[in-house]
Amino acid sequence: MYDVLIIGCGIVGAAAAYQLSRYQLSVCVCERYNDVANGCTKANTAILHAGFDCPVGSLEARLNLRGIELAKEICEKLDVERISMPTFIIAYDNPRELQYIEELYRRGVSNGVQGLRIVDRDEALCLEPALNPNIKAALYAPGSGIVNPWEYCIAMAETAVINGAQVKLESEVTAIEKKDGYFVVTTTSGVYEARYVVNAGGGWSAQVYELVGGHGLHQTNFAGQYFVLDKSQGEKLHSIIFPCPDEHGFKGICVTPTVHGNLLVGPDCYEAADGDHVGTDPSTLENLKAEGHRSMPGIDFREVIHEYAGVRPNTQIPDFVIGEAPECPHFINLAGIKSPGLSSAPAIAEELETILRGCGLEMKRKEQFVDSRKRIRFRSLDEEAKREAIRKNSLYGRIICRCETVTEGEIVEAIHRPIVPRSVDAIKRRCNAGMGRCQGGFCGPRVHEILARELGVSQQEILMDEQGSFLLTSVIKEQQEEETANENRV
Repeated sequence: MYDVLIIGCGIVGAAAAYQLSRYQLSVCVCERYNDVANGCTKANTAILHAGFDCPVGSLEARLNLRGIELAKEICEKLDVERISMPTFIIAYDNPRELQYIEELYRRGVSNGVQGLRIVDRDEALCLEPALNPNIKAALYAPGSGIVNPWEYCIAMAETAVINGAQVKLESEVTAIEKKDGYFVVTTTSGVYEARYVVNAGGGWSAQVYELVGGHGLHQTNFAGQYFVLDKSQGEKLHSIIFPCPDEHGFKGICVTPTVHGNLLVGPDCYEAADGDHVGTDPSTLENLKAEGHRSMPGIDFREVIHEYAGVRPNTQIPDFVIGEAPECPHFINLAGIKSPGLSSAPAIAEELETILRGCGLEMKRKEQFVDSRKRIRFRSLDEEAKREAIRKNSLYGRIICRCETVTEGEIVEAIHRPIVPRSVDAIKRRCNAGMGRCQGGFCGPRVHEILARELGVSQQEILMDEQGSFLLTSVIKEQQEEETANENRV
């Protein structure tokens, strides 16, 4: 019997587990994928928004501002890559666009966003020379930033596990039954009981809600495609750029650096069939290029190294849907967490704590709580620190991923963390191996081999990413030798 069972281990579920693991509670997280951060969290724009875009008085507005403040502290403690970076909303000589940035300014001030200014063309270009020189003005927001989204999620989930929480992977929830004072939660990995259930189901949160008889919440997911460009393009930009929305309200294509030094262009927007809809469409993907050039003319799209799509878990309700379900006491929805969900996640977890206390859950702080985490990023070390790392562990002297300078030591360390990665892409999310220009063409087979060796399994059991994405199906050489021997016997 758990005190709290959380459904979903994306950024919101991980933040919830991290927050609750501070207390003398038994906490379980059930995640449908074979890794954490493998849904909406792994495929987004990775921006910590300043908060000027949220409707005044909304949950989004309050939790966005609190969330980005908490992110500074959490990323520092848990050794997550985060970079403070301003945002520009650019307007051309168009009355509608100029009015829009004035409206955003007023909204941001009402939301309590600090440092907002409307700047003219010359000041904008002085602050960010990569902007389109044809702009008329821009809203300048210095309080935003970028983060490594999957590492942010993984770090909070791992810290929760270190502090006693349990994470059940490949545990899709298929049924929830309410009994006298507790829930029986049926998953694909087993049946669990809990006094409280938290719905952090992302793109499937409405369907999870329906399992307890909930109604009135409809999933209206949207997807968006992205280009990832080489570091040669990332070094050209030092800000986050958004255009003004078009007359239909589409916010337009963002151009932003990543914490790893690449350039990201996207997303577009189209309705997704479900929470797993992440395929790209070449016929519409090309549209991103013209929109990207409109904000930043200097982008060289010959330097694209990767394309992907991500789902935004919308519902028909314009704000976050957070609170105890009226149809089912002790069932808490954290639903409809679209943008700025990444920015708001730790504040959403604080909100959850308040709701659980109001529902009667007693919370006593642990006397001992581990709230720190340190990683070796070999490529970021100075020469002396690199020599010291190799002296302590010779595996740090073996470069596996040449594009990103990732060592065998980093990969082995990632494999033996509290939440064990079991796929090639799970390693990519933890230490960047395979994220460079060749996209794993060189290092992929070596990562595959290291995973099998460290986990003590056959290479045929190692996946590329999600369940079923096998890389090897048989040992060809041995099979050929066996067939030849059989023919000789005949």
